[in-house]
Amino acid sequence: MKVSAIIDAYRHMNIRNKLSLLLTSVVLVSLAFTIAVQRYAFSLYDGQIYEKSSRVLNLSSTAIETELKRLEQLSYNLVADAQIQKWLTSLKDNPSGYDTLLVRQQLTDRLFSYSGSESYVYSIQIFDAGGGEHAGGNIRPFSLGKFKEITRIANEAQGENRWIFPDSSDDALIAAREIRSFTNTQFDLRNLGTLVLRINLKRIAHDLASGEGDLMIVSEEGVIYADKPTPNLENLPLSTGKQRGYVITELGGEQYFVAYRRSPDSGWTYLNLTPFRQIFEQILFIKELVVFVFVGIFLVVIVLVLRFSRNITHPIYDLIGRMKLAEKGNFEEANFAPAGEGPVVMNEIGLLQRTFRLMIERINRLIKENYSNRLLIKETEFKALQAQINPHFLYNTLESINWMAKVNKQDRISTMVEALAFLLRQSVDMKRPMITLEEELDIVRSYVTIQTIRFEERLDFRMDVPERFFRLALPKLTLQPLLENAIHYALEPTIEPCRITLRAWETDSDIRLAVEDTGPGIPAGTLERLKSGELLTKGKGIGLLNIDERIKIAFGEEYGIRLENTEGGGARVILALPRDKEE
Repeated sequence: MKVSAIIDAYRHMNIRNKLSLLLTSVVLVSLAFTIAVQRYAFSLYDGQIYEKSSRVLNLSSTAIETELKRLEQLSYNLVADAQIQKWLTSLKDNPSGYDTLLVRQQLTDRLFSYSGSESYVYSIQIFDAGGGEHAGGNIRPFSLGKFKEITRIANEAQGENRWIFPDSSDDALIAAREIRSFTNTQFDLRNLGTLVLRINLKRIAHDLASGEGDLMIVSEEGVIYADKPTPNLENLPLSTGKQRGYVITELGGEQYFVAYRRSPDSGWTYLNLTPFRQIFEQILFIKELVVFVFVGIFLVVIVLVLRFSRNITHPIYDLIGRMKLAEKGNFEEANFAPAGEGPVVMNEIGLLQRTFRLMIERINRLIKENYSNRLLIKETEFKALQAQINPHFLYNTLESINWMAKVNKQDRISTMVEALAFLLRQSVDMKRPMITLEEELDIVRSYVTIQTIRFEERLDFRMDVPERFFRLALPKLTLQPLLENAIHYALEPTIEPCRITLRAWETDSDIRLAVEDTGPGIPAGTLERLKSGELLTKGKGIGLLNIDERIKIAFGEEYGIRLENTEGGGARVILALPRDKEE
């Protein structure tokens, strides 16, 4: 959808929706901005926590690795001890005899002296070349499989130290090293045995690690040490190439803040696992509280916006409804205040409503006064006519004349009397103010019949009205007075024949009826002078002004009479009537 179409749709949106959309957008933008600032603040807080955890983890890992290096140096000192080298060489060369027992006892005593001075060492064990075991400290026997694995790993290292991680059978960290012969007198690097140090890694971590959270040490082979049962390792940052950092991840169904550091010396990864809720409990509460408060504010603002927009638009819609009623002419209902409606608030819309009601009230009063006055005038005129002529007596008299004319075979008199009776009936019958063009043409024919008998060949009347216009509605006695005016002003003043034509045609906007004559014509501005009162009519019948007013009242101001002169010098009176008005 194009931006211009969206802008155009917003411009044409009603005020209520526009206000609601605008205020809601402001609240949403404020909410989004607050959440963004909140997230930024929390990210800064995460960074500060990481820096603190990283420093603590760095100190802890350095202390642990320093201690392990010292113990690794201890294992080297043991294998390099000249006395131990001498005793192991003696046991290799003379595996039996009394001297061998003394050597074994001396070797065991030496190992006890070493292990007794090391608080982080469970035991020190030496397996000589003949498979004999010499140990000092808290000794835990190995299974045959474990012993073979330790011996294999030590032999593959060829004198270097190797770490064997704790397992389900032994929770000690084992430092294993092959013992080779390299005394001053003999440097043949013969295998004299295997040294095994069982180290209390848990105590080292407990004494040297500091800070909150759980410590975990892992390598590529798996977990070396963990304060608590090992969680799912899939989400831990073990494969990342970074040397240090932090992540927030889920372990065992709970979120953790994990700071990590990879040791460049051992290749081990030290992790500090802190339950996320433990360090962020207050922050999470504040975050959730802020979200709930903003959602509550948003809902309250939406309700207030809807009420506010309704308070603005409801009076406008009410005013529009009243205007539509007034447009249809229903002024009474347009000015009617519904039951239970409070006093009008005197703001801009209230003043507009009050002004509109006053205007409608005045218009309605003027219409009523005008309508009453016109009814009174019409009633007075009608009563005056009734007082002058008794229609029934007149009809009966005309019937008698018509009968006598027919008896005496006076056809012209009979035709004239019948036409006059028809005209009188139509003139007096006011029950139908609107009739069809076909009925109006019947009145015209009766009138022309009388005038033809009167003027004979001097009156040349012609009519050209298509039958498709016969259902057209128009006020009663509209065309007959126009013919009467044409005869009065065009035919009577001369002795020459006069042609009067009645015709009808259709335009793009209306239907036209015209009465044309070949008389002297009409002075310019006659209709306007009649309307202004400058020109008084001499006739005693229904005048042009009366016909024009009735058409405008019936159909609107755009319809009515227009006067013009023809090219031959005669007059033309044109009636404009609506196309879609039928009886």
